[in-house]
Amino acid sequence: MKLAFIGLGQMGQGMAANLVKAGHEVAVYNRSVDKAAGLVAQGAKLAGTPAEAAKGAEAVFTMLADDKALEAVVFGADGLISTLAPGTVHVSSSTISVALAERLTEAHAKAGQGFVSAPVFGRPDAAAAAKLFIVAAGAPEVVARLQPLFNVLGQRSFVVAETPSSANLVKLSGNFLIGSVIESLSEAFALVAKGGIDPAAYLDLLTSTLFTAPVYKTYGGLIAGETFTPAGFAAPLGQKDVRLILAAGEALNVPLPLASLLRDRFLALLAQPGGAELDWSAISMLARRDSGQ
Repeated sequence: MKLAFIGLGQMGQGMAANLVKAGHEVAVYNRSVDKAAGLVAQGAKLAGTPAEAAKGAEAVFTMLADDKALEAVVFGADGLISTLAPGTVHVSSSTISVALAERLTEAHAKAGQGFVSAPVFGRPDAAAAAKLFIVAAGAPEVVARLQPLFNVLGQRSFVVAETPSSANLVKLSGNFLIGSVIESLSEAFALVAKGGIDPAAYLDLLTSTLFTAPVYKTYGGLIAGETFTPAGFAAPLGQKDVRLILAAGEALNVPLPLASLLRDRFLALLAQPGGAELDWSAISMLARRDSGQ
């Protein structure tokens, strides 16, 4: 297929590379042109604008940091809404607000274009290894057409609804659960460390018994080793997601007290010098600080 991929951050790099490796014709765009060099060397075509990347494409993937970045690509000058050919599908893999997903669905429909939300679970190493989990929602016939591409990008995809924003709600709920696991692990590690227990031994006990899920192994390892750089998922993105989670809860009249706690944790981390450069698991430092360590 002729594809476009817009947004070549840590996640987008691996996703776009896998589409190229699978033999698709992929045009790429990123504000920082240097991030496209490796993909161009693999066979991708570098575009100067999002519109140029999307010209003639059957599907356009976007993997951008936040609502603002995606809005600029879609609604800005020469954005996707005004330049995509009728029938072209915009596949948004970004973690965005439910409200923006609803706006995108309406705008693309009015322009005669397709729109599918397909956010992903997995860190950059999973993206590079095509081991992502994809949460998709959109018109059944469009999602079915995209399934071979999802198979290239991830180990499994889940179609959750026909309404695209439903996938974004599911993605936000998942990130809320990950953040909650990070916070609970942080408090538990602070407790046992102050009691003289070796963090590595404690992690081995946890992940060898009741807590064998990847989320405990991944984030338990980062917390035990205090390995917060380089950031696989930077703290500002974690704070952004918690803000979107709370907004979704407010829109549906669902109280999320743990999300409110997480919001304060991330704000406190970002207030520290260098906090914005750390992985979001670095909120564990706050739990240790609060315990006097």
